[in-house]
Parts: sequence; C-alpha cells; structure tokens
Amino acid sequence: MERIVISHDPEETEEVGFGLASLVADGDVVALVGELGAGKTTFVKGLARGLFVKDVILSPSFLLARSYVGRLPFHHLDAYRITSPHELTVVGLLELLPPSEGVTAVEWADRIPDLIPPGAIWVALEHTGDDRRRITLRR
Repeated sequence: MERIVISHDPEETEEVGFGLASLVADGDVVALVGELGAGKTTFVKGLARGLFVKDVILSPSFLLARSYVGRLPFHHLDAYRITSPHELTVVGLLELLPPSEGVTAVEWADRIPDLIPPGAIWVALEHTGDDRRRITLRR
C-alpha cells in the first residue's frame, strides 16, 4: 500500500493521521520520518485522536516514550535523541517495537531503522512550501 496526500495546513496533517487510525490494528507500528517541523507530532495527534485517546498528546522527546489509553493502548516514541539502538533496550522500550498490545508511533524512525519491524506503516512528511506537506504512507 502506498498513498500520497498533500496537506495544506496542520489541521489537514492531523486529519490524515486521524484517517490512518481506522486502519491500524493491535501490534502495529507507525514509523514517522521527516525533518524538524515537518509535522510528525501533528500527525501523531490525529492518529491518537482517531484511536479515541482523550489525553493531550505531547512530544516525548525528553522522556523517549509516553503511553496513552484509547480504543487500543497507544505508545508514542521519539528516537530523536537516541544515539544507539541499545538505549531503547536499556530503558525497556524495545518491547514496544512491536507492542504486545496496542499501536506504537515512532517519530524519527529513520534513526533506528533496524528496530522497526517488517510490516510497519512508514509515514514520510516533507515540506513543500509554507504550511503544505507531502505525506507519503507506505506499508
């Protein structure tokens, strides 16, 4: 599966994430890539909303991961500060790739490609001018 969407503003980026939520299942990993400010966290907010997560989604940059309750357990990882895949093992987060329960979204997944399981949904976000983004979803 490959789908390309052009988003014209952050709200549309969030809506694309919201739409993906109806397609994910227990054990899925959503691997997000894109430069700083590309909209990864905005996309994740929509995904979480689509999974009926009621909490405010915050970037887990300094904590590495946050977990939420929704239709399925939702785990949000951020690999931006990861310097070695071993770090995820040390802090016990490797068990979320894939999760035994729920869905895991990984921002900066390109920093830990060997840890992303086969069958993951890859989401690439690219700036295309102003607030527009090209969002490529691939499984």
